[in-house]
Amino acid sequence: MKRKILKNIEWGILICTILLVAIGLVALTSATQNSDYDELKKQIMWLVISLPIMIVVIFVDYNFIAKISPILYGIIIALLIGVLFTEPINGATSWFNIGSASIQPAEFAKIICILTLALVITKIQKNGRDEISRISKLALVILVFLVPTLLIIKQPDYGTALAFVMALVFMLFVAGIKKRYIIISILLIVIAVPLLYFFVLPEHAKTRIDVFLNPDIDPRGAGYNIIQSKLAIGAGELFGMGLFKGNQTQLGFLYPKTTDFIFALIAEEMGFIVAAGVIILYVILITKAIYVAKTAKDDLGSYIATGIAGVFFFHMLENIGMTMGLLPITGIPLPFVSYGGSSLLSNFIMIGLLLNISGRRQKAIFID
Repeated sequence: MKRKILKNIEWGILICTILLVAIGLVALTSATQNSDYDELKKQIMWLVISLPIMIVVIFVDYNFIAKISPILYGIIIALLIGVLFTEPINGATSWFNIGSASIQPAEFAKIICILTLALVITKIQKNGRDEISRISKLALVILVFLVPTLLIIKQPDYGTALAFVMALVFMLFVAGIKKRYIIISILLIVIAVPLLYFFVLPEHAKTRIDVFLNPDIDPRGAGYNIIQSKLAIGAGELFGMGLFKGNQTQLGFLYPKTTDFIFALIAEEMGFIVAAGVIILYVILITKAIYVAKTAKDDLGSYIATGIAGVFFFHMLENIGMTMGLLPITGIPLPFVSYGGSSLLSNFIMIGLLLNISGRRQKAIFID
């Protein structure tokens, strides 16, 4: 059985992941040279933890993992409620501090929510694919999605909440939801955005949007980070300024350079070629994830792979987009590249699920 799984696995996914991790470790080496490589050491420690967990996930049938997802869903909801009572860090209650390590439940909530949504959608569609378009059934799916999402917004962590939205959109589209719901949703978003801006969003979130539209309104305050990021990306030119030689990076202008703006560091010190290579790796990874969804042996595997593709797509688009000033800053990490233990572990679990699904599919050569 294990031999058959290994034979069918989409190895391109793992290769892209390894290359992204390698680039991330090189970038973190440069970013942490003045702090005794503390975050680099922690990232390597989390990498050592993540790899065996990914291997376990590959060989445990994803159908079994999905079956126990309602239990995991209940546990993660409890954790998302509990984290709201922790001490705020940078204005957000998103982490449990366990010794020197910080655990972010929202990262693992993404995986569990995808698994639970995939299970719910497949159960709904046992009586036909069109069942997903019935109001009562669709409401159930939305409820499963809303509970963790609203708790994450409460932290507040709008970026991670938007990753949930993207996963849901991908999954419902593949599930065959009727087009009228898509049109209605787009219209509701168009109406809701200005209402949210004026009446719901806190002041710091409004400021981020204002700065996105015009960074020069507060160049020494709210617009400072994005201005420095764009300067770093532009300074890298084709081949970069060289490792440990980036002006914005090494002189302390780029912040936070190990998490939100690590792509700017890569562009500054390694140049356009490597930065473009990072984007290409993500495009290949997401394309492979979609291919796994297309060739999965059942709808459950297809929906799980689609949700994961949606999460990776949003993280890539938002993180790289915000470093270039093309999207508002949300604090979303760059998968496998940015520093963050919970993020790294959850991303490797998602890779494990993709490899799990691909290993149990029919041979791709016989599938259109």
